Amino acid sequence: MQHLEEEIAHLTRTVDELNTVVTRQQSEIDRLTQRVEMLLQREAERAQEGSGGVVFGDERPPHY
Repeated sequence: MQHLEEEIAHLTRTVDELNTVVTRQQSEIDRLTQRVEMLLQREAERAQEGSGGVVFGDERPPHY
C-alpha cells in the first residue's frame, strides 16, 4: 500500500510540473502569436503604402 501511495505522490508531482510547463508554453505561444499578427499587420500597411522595398535579383537599383 505504501508503494502505491509513493507512486501516486510521484505521479501527482509530475503532473503538476507538466502543467507548469504547458502553462508557460501557452503564454509563450500567445505572446509570439500576437507578435506575428502585429508584424503581418505592419507589413500589410507597408505594402499598401508601396514602400515595401523588395529588390528582385534581376532589377537594377535606383541609383543606376
